[in-house]
Amino acid sequence: MEGLRALWARIADRAELVQVGEQYYRMPGHASRLALVRSGVVGTPNSVEIASTHMYHAVALIRDYLGIGLEPATVNARSFTAPMLDPLHFGGWEEHPQPKPLETQIATIDFGGGRYGLYNFVDNQWWNPLLSRRIVIRGSLGEIVDDSVMRFKDGVPMPSRIEYRRLGRDMNLEGNEVATASFDGSVIWRNPCPGSYLSEDDLAVADHLIAMGRYARGEGPEIYPLAAGIHDHALGLAIGESARTHADVRVEGEPWMDAR
Repeated sequence: MEGLRALWARIADRAELVQVGEQYYRMPGHASRLALVRSGVVGTPNSVEIASTHMYHAVALIRDYLGIGLEPATVNARSFTAPMLDPLHFGGWEEHPQPKPLETQIATIDFGGGRYGLYNFVDNQWWNPLLSRRIVIRGSLGEIVDDSVMRFKDGVPMPSRIEYRRLGRDMNLEGNEVATASFDGSVIWRNPCPGSYLSEDDLAVADHLIAMGRYARGEGPEIYPLAAGIHDHALGLAIGESARTHADVRVEGEPWMDAR
C-alpha cells in the first residue's frame, strides 16, 4: 500500500499520461458479457462472482461488471489448503503429476448498497486444465452464468446464450480464431484483428494496444487509468491481508480515489 501511495504522489499531477496494461475485460467472453450488462439485459447488476484469475485482474472485472468507480469497499477473505492435481504450468506438463497442497482464496468485496464481488482463486488456476472458469453476474432482472443468460422478459423467465463463431472448425477454411460473438441474433463483439489467428488472450492484448493508440492520438477515451489500476491492486492487496489476519480490511480515503 505504501508503494501505491508513493507512486500516486509522484505521478498524480500527470496521471492522465499514464495508462495501465490490463486486457482481461477485452477478451471475447468478458467483452460480450460486459456488452450485455451495459445494455440492461439483466437489469441493474448487484453481484459478480469471478473464479478465473487473481488479485487486481479479478477486481477490475468485478468493478467493470458492477459499473463501480473508485469507491470504498470492505474486504473479507479466507484461505484454504487441500490436495489437488496440478499437472500443467508455464514450463509445460508434469510427467507424473500427483496431488499436492494448493491454496484457495475466497473473498467478498462489499461495495455497499447490496453490491458485492465474490472472489475465488486456486493456485495456478490460469494453467490448471482440471479447474473450470466461472463467471456469474446477477442483476435485478436475471443473471449471466458464463455464456448462459436467464432473464425475465415478456412475462416469463427466458433463457438465451452468447454464441461464438469460431473459424477453422470442421470444413471451415477461413483460419483458426474466434470471429464474432452474438446474442439473440445481434453481434455484440467482433474480432479486432481478423486474420491474425491470435488466441483470445492475445486478441485482448492487441485490442488494448489499438485502444491505447487511439487515446494517445486524442481519438478515444482513457483505457485503464493509473488511478483505476492502483485502486484494483489496493483491493487485491486487501484480499491477501484479510486472508492472513482473518479480519475485515477497509479500503477508503486513499488519494487516488478522488481522481475522475
